Amino acid sequence: MPIRLLLADDHPVVRAGLRAVLETEEGITVAAEAATAEEAVERAGLGDIDVVLMDLRFGKGMNGARATAAITARPGPPRVLIVTTYDTDADTLPAIEAGATGYLLKDAPPEELAAAVRTAAAGRTALAPTVADRLMTRLREPHTSLTRRETEVLSLVAEGLSNQHVGERLHLTEGTVKSHLARVYAKLDVDSRTAAVAAATALGLIRR
Repeated sequence: MPIRLLLADDHPVVRAGLRAVLETEEGITVAAEAATAEEAVERAGLGDIDVVLMDLRFGKGMNGARATAAITARPGPPRVLIVTTYDTDADTLPAIEAGATGYLLKDAPPEELAAAVRTAAAGRTALAPTVADRLMTRLREPHTSLTRRETEVLSLVAEGLSNQHVGERLHLTEGTVKSHLARVYAKLDVDSRTAAVAAATALGLIRR
């Protein structure tokens, strides 16, 4: 039986490109497409998909990480392989925590994409080299890694939000936001919001 794929991306050109590349591979067939994360969750639930190629960002509604969590929460789910242009910790960690089997970037060579599909279908992990390197760095140097909540707080600070507004967005007290920032400053060895944002951006911990 061929590996049956669901392509989930809000750009028709991207879906067409993925289809063109993957349908030339022996033992792989594109069974369906989805233009929204909600469509992907619904289609993946029909039981005839082996691997979902999931984008992270859709125009509106659910994002790729939430869709991944919804898909993998069901009994006997298909594997989810993230295929995106974003490789910061703010993108990769929520997707992997949501249950993604693999994480590739859209500029991956066709042979790497096909190999990742086969690897994911077999239940093994497939990671883009840059993502794998970053995860290894987090393991080797845990003092420089940020928790998911710290990443969320600093990402909103990077957008220019005050501590009060960050707290309102994340349903935290202003004191809790300050505590998260204090830990961020200590981990990144900085002493200001601006320096923290600059350092985290340079390390690929948040996106700008």
